[in-house]
Amino acid sequence: MKLLPPQVNMLHRAAAKTPALPTVDNCCCPTSNVTVMSVDPETSVHFMVDCPRFQFYYTVQRSQLSALYITTRPSYSGTAVKMMSATGNIRLLRTPGHHGYSVKFSPFSPSLIAVATGQNFGLSGGGSLLVMDLGLPGNGQVCCCQWQDGLFDLTWSEQNPKCVVSAAGDGSLQMWNTSQPQVPLRVYKEHTREAASVHWSQTRDEHLFVSASWDSTIRLWDPNHQSSLVTLAGHEGLVYQAAWSPHLPGCVASASGDGTLRIWNVRRPQAGPSMVVQACTAGEVLSCDWSKYNQNLIVTSGTNCNICGWDLRQPALPVFVLQGHQYPARQVKCSPFQETQLASVSYDFTTRFWDHSQPSPCLLMMEKHTEFVYGLDLSNHNENMLADCAWDQSVGVYNLGKLTPSP
Repeated sequence: MKLLPPQVNMLHRAAAKTPALPTVDNCCCPTSNVTVMSVDPETSVHFMVDCPRFQFYYTVQRSQLSALYITTRPSYSGTAVKMMSATGNIRLLRTPGHHGYSVKFSPFSPSLIAVATGQNFGLSGGGSLLVMDLGLPGNGQVCCCQWQDGLFDLTWSEQNPKCVVSAAGDGSLQMWNTSQPQVPLRVYKEHTREAASVHWSQTRDEHLFVSASWDSTIRLWDPNHQSSLVTLAGHEGLVYQAAWSPHLPGCVASASGDGTLRIWNVRRPQAGPSMVVQACTAGEVLSCDWSKYNQNLIVTSGTNCNICGWDLRQPALPVFVLQGHQYPARQVKCSPFQETQLASVSYDFTTRFWDHSQPSPCLLMMEKHTEFVYGLDLSNHNENMLADCAWDQSVGVYNLGKLTPSP
């Protein structure tokens, strides 16, 4: 029997509720739950798919079961935001068979990027870490490191330009030498569920990295040791991201499905979080990033579609809220060049660039992807150079140029 894409296989599990749909028994995600939201007898069936890793909303045409797409594409008609075109300054790099989760610029070379990917949308199959050289033609691929499960995140070493650490769906972390990609240099296995995030320390006196997992923990690692140094526990939901402060040694922020942003001192793990911010009262916090200019400012994004800035000296309310995304904002990144600027990506297929000090904060919206946009990074070498990656098997690299607020 032909194996259909994983989302299609999951939808077949609802066949008993909708007799007009054919059935197959080769679902790649057997623990998924499928709910039929509504049925149009003539045209389509609307599904909600809730599986262990993701939640989807789909419309399936009865005439063509494999035609899956988001039920309602967001409409931007009537928006007051003046959208600026980046046409001519965009490069799309194709990653056939690899659905993108994370993309990062090298801290050493302005032309190198790495992309963490998974087969079958990360639901089944293996994963690949792709290293691309933007100075080369085509997709510029110079390295491919393969793992047995999907790769959800990556971080470049801040000490070795050929070293990259990836986070996998089987809970493990892999350290790779990109000049010898056949097997990882080291594999770290302690997380009991998906490893969702990994981040190398941003301060000079620490040669460490942290990982965050769906097992609700954050772990601190010395790359030269097999076992973690510290486990930070306290979140009551999945931990989607852990990020080092670029200002304060030993300080880590975490974003969780329990709706909180938490601040930790890894040198005092027994004390628990030093701060808990209720950053999303009706949903999950999906990502966080520190301002590169203000040690007290951290930005979050979440399932409520908002991007919020938090002053850690007075965290009861956000100091700014950016609205515009129509679906959850999956990732946020603060500019390394401009204090008030940042970027975000979303399940609404868009990538946006913002200036939170402006009355009309959205400076630019890009709609170059045809699936969920997951990964995001801003170059530390070139101002307003941005990279994103999406489930449509492509990586976008944007030279945004000089951005000015709309009049």
